[in-house]
Parts: sequence; structure tokens; C-alpha cells
Amino acid sequence: MPKTTSIYLRPSGSGCSITVYASPNARSTKVTGVNQWRKALEIDIGASPREDSANEELIGFLSERLSVPRDSVRILRGAKSRLKVVQLPVSAEEVESMLGGS
Repeated sequence: MPKTTSIYLRPSGSGCSITVYASPNARSTKVTGVNQWRKALEIDIGASPREDSANEELIGFLSERLSVPRDSVRILRGAKSRLKVVQLPVSAEEVESMLGGS
């Protein structure tokens, strides 16, 4: 089994968890890199943080990019913060290859 080298990924149960540093109010939603200090994947969010819009946009973006059902992507920690931990139903290796960031 290949081992992931990304600092923002952790195997978790039948999937993995990913640490995300979200930047809301961007022009579009996209992966912009890895924040080495926060050990997080940086994602610009093309939505406002008001009324949970940015979280919904992040969940939609991840579910679309990873080809998984939207309701299988869950924010475990940081719903009201830029630094979030998100549970995904795919392996860390799949996330790394599909999202990159490194």
C-alpha cells in the first residue's frame, strides 16, 4: 500500500481526514497550495463565510473533485474557523493524487 507524504492528510477509518486552511471571498474555489506552518491544504473559497455558504461551497468542491456524494464529506472541526478538519470517504493516496497541493 503506497504511503502518503502530504502533511495535511491522515488515514481515518475507511477514508481519511484532511486539514484545510480556507480563504473565503475568493474569485473562485480552487486549491492554491500547502501551508507548511499550519500543515494544511490551502483552498480559496468562492463564497462568503456568512450563513455557512463557504462551508457548503467547500463541501461541494471536495465532493465534486473527489467524485463522492456530497453527504459523505463532513467537517469534523473548525466549522466557524478558517482551519478545518474534513472527513472524506476515500483513501489518503486518492486525495493526494486528485487534489495535489504539494
